[in-house]
Amino acid sequence: MNIEFLYFAAVRDRLGREAETLALPEEFTVAAALAALVERYSERDLARIVGRLQVAVNRTVVGLDHRLKDGDEVALMPPVAGGTEAPGRIAILDRTLSLDAVVQSVSGPSQGGIVTFTGVVRRNGQLEEVDRLEYEAFVPMAVSVLSEIAREIEAEHPGTVVAIHHRIGKLGVGEPAVMIAVGSPHRAEAFAGCRAAIEALKQRVPIWKKEIGPEGNVWIGMGP
Repeated sequence: MNIEFLYFAAVRDRLGREAETLALPEEFTVAAALAALVERYSERDLARIVGRLQVAVNRTVVGLDHRLKDGDEVALMPPVAGGTEAPGRIAILDRTLSLDAVVQSVSGPSQGGIVTFTGVVRRNGQLEEVDRLEYEAFVPMAVSVLSEIAREIEAEHPGTVVAIHHRIGKLGVGEPAVMIAVGSPHRAEAFAGCRAAIEALKQRVPIWKKEIGPEGNVWIGMGP
């Protein structure tokens, strides 16, 4: 069977390619496919990081025992720490974010409170001194997961409306990387929804960042 592999961020850098199609035996599991890739790229030391990777099959994160079938798309992704904009309240952008835009998208006559969060690039991170960050995303899946997070929060807190915009590309120190706005009839739900959104984003959305500074560069979450 033919399987299309997609490689992102630190995985792509290590393997020196973005994608490839490989022929694998029928009934191969994700674990078996990873083992085959480790052997194929033994000189690239893929084994060093493979245990920390997430695997998405057809844009859904799966376990190691998931069985592959002919034509599957398999994305190998680092742990989650294009310029394409998704319509509406969820967006992945390659340009400067607008707080007005996220606030406007959750505003309305029934909203008594609007809480926002803006995450910006800071000088110090895993590197002692950071000059800039480079953000990368698996855009279709990132938009899907962000939309799912928004729906979950809106279901948990009836009346809330959630907007999340995230940057990709090169960002300097002080530039906004993510903006979240949550509108709600009452302030408590707006605060709770905003906090829940950023926490879920950091855990679940396939967006990665590389720190770049005078001492070198490092993909966050992958170690030195």
